Amino acid sequence: MLPPIASRFVAGETVPVALEHARETNERGVGVILNLLGEHYDEREPADEDAAAYCELVDDLARTDLRACLSVKPSQLGLDAGEGVFRENLAKVVDRAAEHGEFVWIDMEDHTTTDATLDAFERHARETDGGVGVCVQANLRRTRTDLERLADLPGKVRLVKGAYDPPVEVAYREKSRVDESYRDCLEYMFAAFDDGVAVGSHDPAMIELAEQLHAEHGTPYEVQMLMGVREDAQTDLAADREVWQYAPYGSKWLSYFYRRVLERKENLAFALRAVASG
Repeated sequence: MLPPIASRFVAGETVPVALEHARETNERGVGVILNLLGEHYDEREPADEDAAAYCELVDDLARTDLRACLSVKPSQLGLDAGEGVFRENLAKVVDRAAEHGEFVWIDMEDHTTTDATLDAFERHARETDGGVGVCVQANLRRTRTDLERLADLPGKVRLVKGAYDPPVEVAYREKSRVDESYRDCLEYMFAAFDDGVAVGSHDPAMIELAEQLHAEHGTPYEVQMLMGVREDAQTDLAADREVWQYAPYGSKWLSYFYRRVLERKENLAFALRAVASG
């Protein structure tokens, strides 16, 4: 059983509980992106197991009327065990999803995985005619150029500020510079993309900018936020735009929970209030 303090950020340990969370979240007008927790497998066996679990999740989603999809991490599907392992497992998941008309997001991890991740996205975006999405990080210096490569591809692109800690040679480190890069990338996406813009941010200023850019360019977009962070805002925003919540689940919740709580002081405050009221 998840302790109450962790259940704010994690949608349960099992698929049925995660699907019930998705149903409850849908009732608030918010879609759900389900992510089975697990990453950085050095051996093939756990990567194959998680790929099989994702295929089963696709089957489960196909039997429901939920507004939900899934998101996978390259290192979870075997990138650390070899790029060939990752490609093979991702293909299994994407092919199963395509059979059922389900959507697959490919998360972006640390900067050393960017090329392999974008190559995989491009291949599957063309093969599925847009049945996949990918995440890019505004703190990486290369991202503005990467977006030019992605602009004409089918599929969706999620822009986030970046939660990893890359070296200064490849990334912006100051918050103000990351914010500047995010705005620049967002402006380019709304101007150059026909569809598939996902604004991955809890920052009200960036969400407001997206609304302004939508009014200017007419480009369809969606807002994506994490489970447990600004959930009232998620519901409010869903009244007049498309909103999705990224909701992790599974038995490997402990490391995710501590990382999520410690990365922002607001999240730590949520956790401390949960302790005080428990």
